[in-house]
Amino acid sequence: MTVSRLRSFRDVWPTAVLVVRYGRTREQIADDIETGLADIAPLGRFALANPDVVERLRTDAPLNEVDPATIYSGGATGYTDYPVLTRA
Repeated sequence: MTVSRLRSFRDVWPTAVLVVRYGRTREQIADDIETGLADIAPLGRFALANPDVVERLRTDAPLNEVDPATIYSGGATGYTDYPVLTRA
């Protein structure tokens, strides 16, 4: 993220609290927001493994698991090959 993009984020939400805790489930992340601990919960790894993460969260669909061996491996594997939801 560039410095200018980071600044624009802070301008939009200058007092927002982001909570990043590795290894939490989607339910635990939602709990952080519902209890008021966080205003925004970054999706990080969920977004990496789920190119359709918004649709999955909206429909309560299961999330793909991240393959840690492919993160920052320098190839397309793990970035462009995760499955998306299919529509009936």
